[in-house]
Amino acid sequence: MITIYGIKNCDTMQKALKWLDARGTEYVFHNYKESGIDKATITEWLKQLPLDKVVNLRSTTYKELTAEEKAGVTDKTKAIALMMKHNSLIKRPLWDFGNGKFYLGWNEKELSELI
Repeated sequence: MITIYGIKNCDTMQKALKWLDARGTEYVFHNYKESGIDKATITEWLKQLPLDKVVNLRSTTYKELTAEEKAGVTDKTKAIALMMKHNSLIKRPLWDFGNGKFYLGWNEKELSELI
Protein backbone atom coordinates (compact mmCIF):
# COMPACT_ATOMS: atom_id res chain seq x y z
CA MET A 1 0.00 0.00 0.00
CA ILE A 2 1.30 3.43 -0.93
CA THR A 3 1.43 6.14 1.69
CA ILE A 4 1.74 9.65 0.38
CA TYR A 5 2.88 12.33 2.83
CA GLY A 6 2.06 16.01 2.58
CA ILE A 7 -0.52 18.68 3.31
CA LYS A 8 -3.92 19.14 1.68
CA ASN A 9 -3.57 22.73 0.52
CA CYS A 10 -0.42 22.07 -1.52
CA ASP A 11 -1.11 22.28 -5.27
CA THR A 12 1.34 19.48 -6.05
CA MET A 13 -0.26 17.25 -3.44
CA GLN A 14 -3.71 17.87 -4.90
CA LYS A 15 -2.40 16.98 -8.36
CA ALA A 16 -0.81 13.76 -7.04
CA LEU A 17 -3.93 12.69 -5.14
CA LYS A 18 -6.17 13.33 -8.17
CA TRP A 19 -3.75 11.35 -10.34
CA LEU A 20 -3.84 8.39 -7.94
CA ASP A 21 -7.65 8.54 -7.77
CA ALA A 22 -7.94 8.66 -11.58
CA ARG A 23 -5.73 5.57 -11.84
CA GLY A 24 -7.75 3.73 -9.20
CA THR A 25 -4.60 3.29 -7.13
CA GLU A 26 -5.14 2.54 -3.45
CA TYR A 27 -3.20 4.77 -1.09
CA VAL A 28 -3.17 6.30 2.35
CA PHE A 29 -2.77 10.06 2.62
CA HIS A 30 -0.78 11.16 5.67
CA ASN A 31 -1.58 14.80 6.31
CA TYR A 32 1.19 16.42 8.36
CA LYS A 33 -1.11 19.16 9.57
CA GLU A 34 -3.52 16.65 11.11
CA SER A 35 -1.24 13.75 12.06
CA GLY A 36 2.21 15.31 12.46
CA ILE A 37 5.29 13.22 11.75
CA ASP A 38 7.58 11.20 13.99
CA LYS A 39 11.32 10.78 14.25
CA ALA A 40 11.28 7.11 13.24
CA THR A 41 9.50 7.85 9.94
CA ILE A 42 11.83 10.69 8.99
CA THR A 43 14.86 8.59 9.95
CA GLU A 44 13.62 5.81 7.66
CA TRP A 45 13.23 8.26 4.76
CA LEU A 46 16.75 9.56 5.27
CA LYS A 47 18.18 6.08 4.76
CA GLN A 48 17.38 6.50 1.04
CA LEU A 49 16.67 10.17 0.48
CA PRO A 50 19.28 12.91 0.92
CA LEU A 51 18.63 15.36 3.73
CA ASP A 52 19.13 18.38 1.47
CA LYS A 53 16.31 17.11 -0.77
CA VAL A 54 13.85 16.19 2.01
CA VAL A 55 14.10 19.65 3.59
CA ASN A 56 12.31 22.15 1.36
CA LEU A 57 14.68 25.12 1.34
CA ARG A 58 12.30 27.11 -0.87
CA SER A 59 9.33 26.88 1.48
CA THR A 60 7.85 29.85 3.27
CA THR A 61 8.39 27.95 6.51
CA TYR A 62 12.13 27.68 5.84
CA LYS A 63 12.37 31.36 4.99
CA GLU A 64 10.72 32.22 8.32
CA LEU A 65 13.21 30.20 10.41
CA THR A 66 15.81 31.96 12.50
CA ALA A 67 19.39 32.01 11.22
CA GLU A 68 20.31 29.44 13.88
CA GLU A 69 17.49 27.12 12.80
CA LYS A 70 18.45 27.48 9.13
CA ALA A 71 22.01 26.53 9.99
CA GLY A 72 20.66 23.41 11.71
CA VAL A 73 19.09 21.93 8.58
CA THR A 74 22.46 20.55 7.49
CA ASP A 75 22.78 18.54 10.71
CA LYS A 76 20.67 15.37 10.52
CA THR A 77 19.60 15.36 14.18
CA LYS A 78 18.69 19.06 14.20
CA ALA A 79 16.95 18.81 10.83
CA ILE A 80 14.78 15.92 12.02
CA ALA A 81 13.75 17.92 15.09
CA LEU A 82 12.93 20.92 12.88
CA MET A 83 10.88 18.79 10.48
CA MET A 84 8.93 17.35 13.38
CA LYS A 85 8.27 20.84 14.74
CA HIS A 86 7.66 22.53 11.36
CA ASN A 87 6.38 19.75 9.12
CA SER A 88 5.88 22.18 6.23
CA LEU A 89 9.68 22.03 5.86
CA ILE A 90 9.33 18.57 4.33
CA LYS A 91 9.28 18.56 0.54
CA ARG A 92 6.04 17.22 -0.88
CA PRO A 93 4.83 14.82 -1.92
CA LEU A 94 6.88 12.15 -0.27
CA TRP A 95 5.91 8.65 -1.40
CA ASP A 96 6.33 5.46 0.62
CA PHE A 97 5.66 2.42 -1.55
CA GLY A 98 5.47 0.09 1.44
CA ASN A 99 8.37 -2.04 0.30
CA GLY A 100 11.21 0.02 1.75
CA LYS A 101 11.30 2.28 -1.32
CA PHE A 102 10.64 6.01 -1.23
CA TYR A 103 10.24 8.73 -3.82
CA LEU A 104 10.28 12.47 -3.36
CA GLY A 105 8.42 14.93 -5.54
CA TRP A 106 6.14 14.78 -8.52
CA ASN A 107 7.08 13.32 -11.88
CA GLU A 108 4.18 11.47 -13.47
CA LYS A 109 6.35 9.39 -15.83
CA GLU A 110 8.73 8.24 -13.08
CA LEU A 111 5.87 7.50 -10.71
CA SER A 112 4.03 5.49 -13.36
CA GLU A 113 7.08 3.24 -13.61
CA LEU A 114 7.30 2.86 -9.84
CA ILE A 115 3.65 2.01 -9.20
